[in-house]
Amino acid sequence: MRIQRKLSNTFQRFFESGKAGGIVLILCTLASLALANSAAGEAWLGFWHLHVAGLSLEHWINDALMAVFFLLIGLELERELYNGELSDLRNAMLPALAAAGGIAVPALIHFSLNGGTPTQAGVGIPMATDIAFALGVLALLGNRVPASLKIFLTALAVMDDLGAIIVIAVFYTAELSFAYLLGALAVFGVLVAMNRIGRVMALLPYLLGGALMWFLMLKSGVHATIAGVLLAFAIPYSSREDDAASPSHRLEHALHKPAAFLILPIFALANTGIVIGAGWAGELLTLNSLGILLGLVAGKPVGIVVFSWMAVKTGLCRLPLDLAWRHVLGAGLLGGIGFTMSIFITNLAFAGRPELVNASKMAILGASLVAGLAGFAWLKSMGAPLASDPDLEAMDFEQEPV
Repeated sequence: MRIQRKLSNTFQRFFESGKAGGIVLILCTLASLALANSAAGEAWLGFWHLHVAGLSLEHWINDALMAVFFLLIGLELERELYNGELSDLRNAMLPALAAAGGIAVPALIHFSLNGGTPTQAGVGIPMATDIAFALGVLALLGNRVPASLKIFLTALAVMDDLGAIIVIAVFYTAELSFAYLLGALAVFGVLVAMNRIGRVMALLPYLLGGALMWFLMLKSGVHATIAGVLLAFAIPYSSREDDAASPSHRLEHALHKPAAFLILPIFALANTGIVIGAGWAGELLTLNSLGILLGLVAGKPVGIVVFSWMAVKTGLCRLPLDLAWRHVLGAGLLGGIGFTMSIFITNLAFAGRPELVNASKMAILGASLVAGLAGFAWLKSMGAPLASDPDLEAMDFEQEPV
């Protein structure tokens, strides 16, 4: 018998949308690759650079549309912190430290190869895990894997994205305008006051304030998508599961499908138009590409497994009762699917260097494909209970599994 931990309705919807959303992402990526390398390639790539209201379509997608995606990430992180896997410190330690390892080791691998070179800025590229793709692969496995693995990977990916957001804010900020930044933070302060002091429960004032905060953040030089995360934590939240009166719950529910079936597919169409030239194999052997490939395919599982093992051995936390170390390795392999966040950081790291952006994206796609297939194959063959696993029916379940 395996423990099938109760999954909240919100989590179930998020997890199931990841399965279908991952398939849509794959189809959009393949379509964009095909168009970029066809006779219509120049027109396809040029389309995304058309200017509307002073910004290119690609810029609008990466700075504005993705801010909505970051808003959803912020709402999911808030839910996890209030009444999810991260609400209890002991429960949160395992995915938090696993995420730290999954960030640190890939970054060290890339830096060891590129430190002091013009491609050093790419150190953040292999840090990220794509939630949609990683959960999409896990969803394909169905009941072959324990319920706790789904929760562990989701919490890990959310913490991983939080790390990526911090990296973007600190290390990928262009010229900083303190006046605009202070203006954005002032708007955030007003929104928090509306929530905590004014008890304003209508969504519209927060969304209008969020739009103003996004504009000020865009002008400040800090990447505008950070405004989406800040807005998430300003919106009123209820700790009651699926509280229909909570603006945060309502907005999160409303954004799940648009994020999975509109925002991320459009992002993929705009950012995966990679021209595969005659020397593509040589580009994968450059230090930057090797740093990305090794960071995602090897660094992610090593970092996640080693940091998790250290956390358990030192007594900071323990594995959920229905998980074994082979499951943690499977999660680590799936953590190597970088895609959305890795491509996003690539655009920031190598802005104005299209050839380097193209080569980096090719390495990301290759690494994500290898990581996804390896994780799926490993968990399909090793994810189910084994005869050597402990007899969970004989264990004491008074304590909630970590």
